[in-house]
Amino acid sequence: MSISLLPDNPASWTYRSWEELMSIPREQREKLQLEATQIMFRRLRDRIPALKKLADRQGVDTIDKIEDILPVCFDHRVLKNYPIQIIENRDFAKLTTWLDKLTAHDLTKVDLTGLKTIEEWLGRLEAYGMLVTYSSGTTGKLSFVPRSKDEFGPWKFHFFNVNYAASGVNSWTTKLPTFFPGYRGGYQTMLKMMSLFNVEMAGGEEHYHTLYNTHIPADLMALSGRLQAAEDKGELATLGLDPALIEQRQQMLAQGRSKDGDLDAWFTDLIEKYKGQRVKIGGTFADMFRVAKAGLERGVRCEFAPGSIISGGGGMKGYKDAPDDWEDQIKTFFGVDFMGNQYGFSECIGNAPLGKDDFFYLPPYSVPLLMGPDGEALPREGVQTGRLVLVDLVPQSYWGGFTSGDEVTIHWDDEDTETGWRAPRIAKSIRRIGENEGGEDKITCAGSQQAYNEFMEFVAGEA
Repeated sequence: MSISLLPDNPASWTYRSWEELMSIPREQREKLQLEATQIMFRRLRDRIPALKKLADRQGVDTIDKIEDILPVCFDHRVLKNYPIQIIENRDFAKLTTWLDKLTAHDLTKVDLTGLKTIEEWLGRLEAYGMLVTYSSGTTGKLSFVPRSKDEFGPWKFHFFNVNYAASGVNSWTTKLPTFFPGYRGGYQTMLKMMSLFNVEMAGGEEHYHTLYNTHIPADLMALSGRLQAAEDKGELATLGLDPALIEQRQQMLAQGRSKDGDLDAWFTDLIEKYKGQRVKIGGTFADMFRVAKAGLERGVRCEFAPGSIISGGGGMKGYKDAPDDWEDQIKTFFGVDFMGNQYGFSECIGNAPLGKDDFFYLPPYSVPLLMGPDGEALPREGVQTGRLVLVDLVPQSYWGGFTSGDEVTIHWDDEDTETGWRAPRIAKSIRRIGENEGGEDKITCAGSQQAYNEFMEFVAGEA
């Protein structure tokens, strides 16, 4: 089977079924992806200040082959490449000027009067038409993804599609009560996706159950390091923060200390309440394992109806010395045969579901490339291991080309796969670059390193 897709509107590809998208022959798919990349680059090159700066400095005006895109793909850290003093001083005019370099929208027209918190700033941007979310890494500095409501429809359809691919459940027609062992909402990317999409997939607010019914304020995440340092010195009051924010921080610290007990009690209640019913359980695998381990040690097992699903991610990050059979223990406790999993990162909409053959499969609107240690493009043939670069074709208002911090192995041959899906597939053995390099990820970019350094200085406001 083959389908017809238009290269000038990749966002519309998300509205097709997963089976259709994954049936495109490789030659047709790669030709379509190249044409779509060329059109996207032409459209956005001079509309997004940061992209124009990088393309000018790298001397890239056209894309003749897919590898030509590498010199103009953003280092993933560009989304947090702002002076930290802007956050600490809550200088929202400068923060908006910084973000304005990363979007095709004109943010100079956003009304910034009266803003006191990052949470309020994000809300003001949303009222203007943006959907800016944040993620935080090991440095604690927030990365802001400059998404807008232009991307909402395709983002939603992809989310439903990829969850179907990962679980086999069509959430457009089948609504399952959902348990999520985290917070109710917030502007953190995953939490925003949960509130935008997962509540509907569960069948409404009353069927979407979270461990805590509060949301995470962005300010606490952004200032966590400074808050802790000030508290250690007894100088918390000198920061001039809203007392309500300080109170929220104390509540979250208390919740962190009691989380294991809270998880156990919360799940115990839901397990009894939904006994015999079909449900969906989401969250990190580390949290699920904590619950499963505690339950199995007490001789308890869930009795949900057949067809219940687990959809998780994050591996066992945050859980030290996890046993080799942690997946089997989760399945045994919750009484499920299959755990849905996905791979991706906040910058890109088109994440990849895990197939039954234990490979992650990328949709056609996520174009993968691999870079070697010197920034060179690796062959898109056979089996290759290198730094993952993804070109997300869905965004219409920001640049979707990002160089990740992950080393992955891609199998490029898409014929005769166990899933029947025709797409590049990523092995589960994903490594964060920097783990074996003293904790520091030093990206050698394609093209001119000097040009890239100047680009990063421009985004940071230093040039």
